[in-house]
Amino acid sequence: MEETLKLYEDVESWRTVIFLYNAALKEVGTKLEILNDEFKHVHKYNPIEYIKSRIKKPESIVKKLKRHNLDINVDNMINHINDIAGVRIVCSFTSDIYKVAEMIGKQNDLTVISVKDYIRNPKQSGYQSFHVIVYYTVQTINGPKRIHVEIQIRTLAMNFWATIEHSLQYKYRRNIPDRIRERLNASAEAILKLDQEMSSIHDEI
Repeated sequence: MEETLKLYEDVESWRTVIFLYNAALKEVGTKLEILNDEFKHVHKYNPIEYIKSRIKKPESIVKKLKRHNLDINVDNMINHINDIAGVRIVCSFTSDIYKVAEMIGKQNDLTVISVKDYIRNPKQSGYQSFHVIVYYTVQTINGPKRIHVEIQIRTLAMNFWATIEHSLQYKYRRNIPDRIRERLNASAEAILKLDQEMSSIHDEI
């Protein structure tokens, strides 16, 4: 990790920025848990199964900057990479995803920057998820700092598929063989049907 950090102009600036991203993750995660608790209190139903958060690894940040032909420095990291701080929300049903997204959009301390619906419009790979990029303001000893946070919302089935696909991308260095890609696409279609069927059963209950 230290070798990667040396690529940055100012290692101390890097560490300060990562501290802020971690702070944003903690606060956004707590906010989402409270919203989930309130939803359960009001509607007697829990739309969120679990929440996970992560900070993008230095190596991944460097690779992404290089892919976009950007110089490797802290300013470019902050201004051009929106998913350094990531929160993943996993729900039971597809309808829950849109309920959670609606709740996020109503928060006055979260500013929605962009929305990508890969459920209604899946990626060519078969990937399905709902992505929201928000600004969250962290209060520091030097005043407020606005931080990008990416929120991904998926069903349990979508998350299972995405986890397997991600591990294959890593194994094959983002060049998955066609035969495996075809099976992944077929699995994604099966997951879509499974989610639809489980939602239908849930609605009947």
